[in-house]
Amino acid sequence: MVTLYDVARHAGVSIATVSRVLHGQEPVRESTRARVLSAIEELGYVPDGAAQNLASRNRKEVIGLVCVEHTGVKPKQYDIESMSLTFYDEVIRGVEAGIRERSWSLLITFLREDEYHGTTMPEDEPVQGRLLKLSGKVDGLLIGEGVVPPAVLARLAKRRPVVVLAGDTAQRNADVVAADNWSGAHALAEHLVAGHGRRRLFHVDGPATAPDAKERRLAMEAVIDAYPGTTLTGTYRGRFTVHSGEAAAERVLAAGREALPDAIICANDQMAIGVLQTLTACGIRVPEDIAVTGFDDIFPASLCDPPLTTVHQPMRSIGERACDRLFERIEDPSLRPEVEVMPTELVLRESCGCPPGTVTRQLIAPVGHQVAARNPPEETPQEKGSGLACLLSSADWPSTW
Repeated sequence: MVTLYDVARHAGVSIATVSRVLHGQEPVRESTRARVLSAIEELGYVPDGAAQNLASRNRKEVIGLVCVEHTGVKPKQYDIESMSLTFYDEVIRGVEAGIRERSWSLLITFLREDEYHGTTMPEDEPVQGRLLKLSGKVDGLLIGEGVVPPAVLARLAKRRPVVVLAGDTAQRNADVVAADNWSGAHALAEHLVAGHGRRRLFHVDGPATAPDAKERRLAMEAVIDAYPGTTLTGTYRGRFTVHSGEAAAERVLAAGREALPDAIICANDQMAIGVLQTLTACGIRVPEDIAVTGFDDIFPASLCDPPLTTVHQPMRSIGERACDRLFERIEDPSLRPEVEVMPTELVLRESCGCPPGTVTRQLIAPVGHQVAARNPPEETPQEKGSGLACLLSSADWPSTW
C-alpha cells in the first residue's frame, strides 16, 4: 500500500508539503506542486478521503515529546546539562523544524531518572499514569532513550502513534530512529587501539536503562577482543553527567599511578568532560598519560583543554527523521514499525593522542556486529546481548553529511 510518506520520499519533499498539496492549504511553489502530483501519479497513491476527513476533525494538531533527565548524585548539583547544549536540546530543534511548516504544536515533558529505576512499571506507577494522560492530549508521541519498558510502550502505541528516539533497535512495538552507536563506538575504540597503541582501557558506561550506552559498550568490547593484548582494566557505571565522570576518574586515580589505564572511553561527552577536569586537577596529563574520549560531539567538547575526541551523532537529524516518521504514522496508523539507523562521524581532536590542533571528521561506514555481552559494570544487573543487525546502508546517508 502506497503511503503519504512514500509520495514525500519519491518527490523529495516533506510529508507536510504533500499534505498541503493534497488539501490545497497555503501556497506551494508550482514546481514543487508539480513534483508532488507527478509522484502521486507514478506511485498510484489514493488518499482515503473519508478517513482523512474524520481523522482531521478529531486531531489536536499537537505531538508530545517525552525526554529523559539523567540526574546527578548530588541534589541541585551544577552540571553541563543546565547549559542547554546537550542531546535533547538538539533533538527538540529537529522536531520543531519538522512541525513548524505544519503549524502544529509540541508538548514536552521530562521523566527524571530517579522517578523510574526498574524494568517494569506497575499498573499504578505514577510515571505510567503521566504518560497515559499525556497520550490523551496529543496526536502522537516521541519517546526518548528507552526508559519506557516495552510493555508500557506497547500499551501507549495502541492509544497513539509512537516513535522512539535513540531507543533499542530491537524494539518491536514502535518505530525507532537512532544513531549507529555500534559503528561509531567501534571506530573510536579501534582508533585508540590501532592508531595510538592504547591497550589498557577503562570504560565509563551510561545508565543501565540507556540502550545507546549498551551498544557503545558492546562495540568497545568487540575491539578489545579483536586486538590481542588489549584489556579492559575496569568499568564504572555513570549517569551521562559531568559529576559521574568526575567520580569515575576518582575511581581510576584511587588505584594508584602504576595502575593507570592508557585510555578512558566514556559513553558520552558530559562524562568525558568530568573525567578531563578531574585528571587535570590531579596533575595527570591528557593525552600524554591517559587518553580520554567521549560520544555525541556536543559543543563544549570542542572547548575542553585539550579538545575532546568524540563521535558525532546527528541529534538534530534524529529529531527531524523521528518527527517525519510520526506524521507518517499519524496519517496511516496501520503501518508496520520500522527502525532507522543514522550514520555517525569520528571527530578527532587532541585528547586521544592526535597532534595539537587536529580537527578532522570522518564519516563512519556501518559495521556489522554479532557479539555476546560481557559482564556489565559493577552494581548493575546482568544485561542480555542485543544480537542486533546494522540496518543502515550507504544509500541511507544524509546528503548533508
